[in-house]
Amino acid sequence: MEHFVVTVARGFGSGGKEIAAKVAESYEIECYEKRILTLTSQLSGIEEEEMNEVDEKLRDFSFGAMLKSFPIFRRSDEKLNKFVSDQLLFEYQAKIIRDLAKKESCVIVGKCADYVLRDYKNVVRVYIEAPRKYTRERIMRIQKVPAETADNLITRTDQYRAAYYEAYTGGNYWTNPVNYDITLNSSTLGIDGCVEMIKNCMHVKLGDSCAPQVQREE
Repeated sequence: MEHFVVTVARGFGSGGKEIAAKVAESYEIECYEKRILTLTSQLSGIEEEEMNEVDEKLRDFSFGAMLKSFPIFRRSDEKLNKFVSDQLLFEYQAKIIRDLAKKESCVIVGKCADYVLRDYKNVVRVYIEAPRKYTRERIMRIQKVPAETADNLITRTDQYRAAYYEAYTGGNYWTNPVNYDITLNSSTLGIDGCVEMIKNCMHVKLGDSCAPQVQREE
C-alpha cells in the first residue's frame, strides 16, 4: 500500500481537530479540514466565503442551473430537503476527498469523508467524542465563553453535523460506531492518548505501510 488516509469525525469540543492535526504531524503528512473548502473553491469557482456558511451546516442556498449537471440526492424528508440545494458543493468536496485518497497520505477532518471513502481499502475511519462536562469546559476555555454559551454551541453544532451527515449519506446516523474503525473518548484517553490509539489502529488495519516517520535528531 503506497499511501493511507485517516478520516476524523468529531463531536464539537472533543478535541478531534487537534487530535487529527497531531496524527498528521506524527506521519509528516497534511491535515485537511478548512483547506477542503479552499480546494473546492478553486475547483468550482464558488466563493470560499459562501462555502464557509454551509460547511457541515443546515441552510438554504441555490446554485441554480449548475445543479442540473450533477446527480442530486433527494428524499421526501422535509428536514433533509434543505440540503438538496447544497448538493453541488458536496459533490465537489467528495471529488476532492476521493482524489486526495488516491494521490497522497493525509488526514481529513469532517466532510463525511468516512462515507465518501467507505469503499477504499487504504482508509482508517475515526470518531472522537467526549461527555458534555469535558466538551463544555474545553469550549469555555478555548473560546472564552460562559457555560450556557458553550452548551448552546455544542448542541447546535452537533445537531448541524448530524443532520448534514444524514442528508448526504442516505440517512446514516453520524455517531453510529459501525461507520468507523475506532471510536474514542477523548476525556478518558486525553489528546495524546487518542493519537496513540489511532496510530495503533492504523498499524493493525494497514500494517507497516503506515509506520510513522522516524524523528531525526537535530
